[in-house]
Amino acid sequence: MNEPVFPPLLTGHPVQGGEDPFERAQAMAALGCDGGTVVYNIQADRLRVAIVFAPEVVLRDAMAMVPLCAVGFQNALGALAPPEVAVHLGWDGLICVNGAKCGMFRAAASDADPEAEPDWLIVGWDLALLQTSQAPGENPDVTALYDEGCADVSATQLVESWSRHMMTWLNRWQEDGNAPVHGEWIGLLRGVGEPFGEAGVFLGTDERFGMLIRQGSDTQLHPLTELLENG
Repeated sequence: MNEPVFPPLLTGHPVQGGEDPFERAQAMAALGCDGGTVVYNIQADRLRVAIVFAPEVVLRDAMAMVPLCAVGFQNALGALAPPEVAVHLGWDGLICVNGAKCGMFRAAASDADPEAEPDWLIVGWDLALLQTSQAPGENPDVTALYDEGCADVSATQLVESWSRHMMTWLNRWQEDGNAPVHGEWIGLLRGVGEPFGEAGVFLGTDERFGMLIRQGSDTQLHPLTELLENG
């Protein structure tokens, strides 16, 4: 298998076997690795990727990297997959292909204080390539990439394409702020205008990508920092 080739400013770091790139990226970041380090694990049935950011803004602003990376993923898979394949995103990090769960985004930071500038922020994603635990179609709410007409999309290609699209969006974000990313992301979000579990109705997001939930006459804001795992 060929290793992915990354654009300038990004450095690839493969891991093998069952090792979790998200955990390895956190360990490397804690030891002071450079921002732009991309840790990845390409397996026959699963693709996992994590990138280290070194933010120069406070955490609540740096969390824009989560939707930015997700939009980059949608653009990358959209460019490689057949045109009839639909890719949508969930506010909570869900990756959906043709309406079924296919993967997840996750994030961790060195500091959970929204007003503090973290030393590092990790954004990771995990994508099922093949279903191994059940027969295809047994659970229509869960799928894998190669069950959705994407057998010709190689994992290496997808990582490369994602890294390029992500860097394009990062450059736009640095120049123009949240607005372009927000405009693209909101059009890809699942469930806007629908109930979000027992919490209420998902109205959309604010300019910092926070979820707006209406319960009766009350509207609550859930910032993206709620999605952080312990760093």
